[in-house]
Formats: sequence, structure tokens, C-alpha cells
Amino acid sequence: MDNKQLLRVKDLKLYFRTRAGEVQAVDGVDFELNYNRAVVILGESGCGKTSLAKAILRLLPRNISQYSGSILLENRDVMTLNEEDFRRSVRWVQMSLVPQAAMNALNPVIRVGEQVAEPAIIHLGVSKQEAMEMAAKMFQHVGVPVDFLTRYPFELSGGMRQRVAIAMALVTSPNLIVLDEPTSALDVLTQANIFNVLKRLKKELGLSFILITHDIATSSELADEVAVMYAGQIIETADAEPFFTNPLHPYSQKLMASVPRLHEQKELDFIVGQPPSLINPPKGCRFAARCPFRFEKCAEEPPVFQKDGREVKCWLYA
Repeated sequence: MDNKQLLRVKDLKLYFRTRAGEVQAVDGVDFELNYNRAVVILGESGCGKTSLAKAILRLLPRNISQYSGSILLENRDVMTLNEEDFRRSVRWVQMSLVPQAAMNALNPVIRVGEQVAEPAIIHLGVSKQEAMEMAAKMFQHVGVPVDFLTRYPFELSGGMRQRVAIAMALVTSPNLIVLDEPTSALDVLTQANIFNVLKRLKKELGLSFILITHDIATSSELADEVAVMYAGQIIETADAEPFFTNPLHPYSQKLMASVPRLHEQKELDFIVGQPPSLINPPKGCRFAARCPFRFEKCAEEPPVFQKDGREVKCWLYA
């Protein structure tokens, strides 16, 4: 295996039981991530991005009907670990999560310094005093004044709460951070500040990120690579620069055409129709019903990745 490779996800599936049927939220996902790199998972709401994050971190609800595949993290298949071993040696040790809404993730009646210190106490076995010193160091890294350690979440602004959530994810020094829509509830200036923090941390600490978002404009600030997700599947992967200048999959092209450009007078495009049901997805290409380039084969046979320096799951490139 490539010694530069941090994460390799292979044929990952996560299905949920519901009264209406089995929801194929994550259906055979494959992607890779090297050390000190950031991959952005792009896609519409409901395409399975957050379910993918939960599958990687094994933060699973009770109504699971299928959870399979392999997740190789630093050359170890963590899918083979039992829940207790995964909790002790992987989650918050090798990889951690920055959740979507920091206010919901933080306990309102516990001071933020204690909340940031808690993962170090539990997973690293350090004393409370040492953990608080580690928390103070992390506050400095993310740009939060050290005297905020004694404050409660409601005393902090939205941007400061998000920085605290990032500090909590970093305190145990994991190599991989999963960011689930980390700036979706913040104003534009605060979003820019948070992404500047993330870029600095990536450079200073050598971190790798999985950024889950539907915000193409802000994601381009951090991305080294892009993976586009649609209806539970990854349909295109590419390095960031060629993707943002020339996406290949028709869905990716439509996504990019829907984003306003600062120095370009261009009419915005949109995607007709709606995504397919994940309870009973189509047997061919899942984007076929909305695709302007579809032909007969698209509706009959699921496409496979076409590889030519980039990967795209579309029969147009066969």
C-alpha cells in the first residue's frame, strides 16, 4: 500500500430500515485520501454526504439494515474492530468530527474549556490539569482567547463556538478531521475566517480533512481533491483545480453552472427534476432521468468508473 495514503474507503454501504422500505443512503462508495490533503465531498442535500461521515466514524443510529465495506485507516481495516476497540483506538484518536451546528454539539451547562479537555482525559488518559493545558494550546491554534476556557457556549459568538468545536476535534492530535458543513450556520465573513483557520492548521499540523458541504464556493478554499456524491454514490473524483475549471460528469457540470462567478457575467443554470428515491433507486445511472445527455444505455446499466487520470462514473466517457 502507498505509504502516503491515510484513508482508503472501499465499497462502503450504509442502509437504513424505515417504514417505507430500506434507504440506500451510502451505496458502494470508494475514495482515497493521502496525508496532509483535503478532500471535499460535494452534492445536493439528501445525497448521503452526512451518512457517509457517520459511516466512516461509525456514529450509527439504531435502524441500520446493512453496514459493510472496508475502511483502511493508516493501513488498518477499522471495519474489523468491535465497537469498544473502535471507540478506544480510532474515534477521536485517529480521526474526529467537527459537527454541523456547534451550538447543538456543545453542552450548554458545561464550560467550553472542560468540554475541549474531555476527549484528552478519556482517550489519552491524562490528568484534568494536563488536559486543560492541552485545551488552552488548542484555543491558541484556532484563534480563541485562552480566557474563554471558563466561558459557557451561550457566551460565545457562532464563529467562536465553531472554533471551539474545531479545538475539541484537534485536542487528541488525530491525523484526520471530518468536517460536516462546518460553516453552514455562519455569516460570510465568519465563514472566511473559519476556512483561514482550517488552512493554517492543515499547514502547521499536517492534518488531513474530509469536508462535507454543498457550498461549492467556500469548499474551493480548502480542497485539494473533490468527490461528487449523488443519490448515495460517488460519481466523480478529481484534483480540485481541474475539477473546478472543467468538471466531467453532467451532474458536476450542472452543479458548477449553478454557482455565480465574481468576474463573469453568465446566466446561472439549474438541474431539472428531483433526485431519485434512495428506497428504490433506478437500475441504471441514477442521474439519467435529469441528464440532458442521456441515451438508452444510461437507463439500463449502472455506469462504472472510467479512468483517464480522473475518475467519472458516466457512459459518455466509456
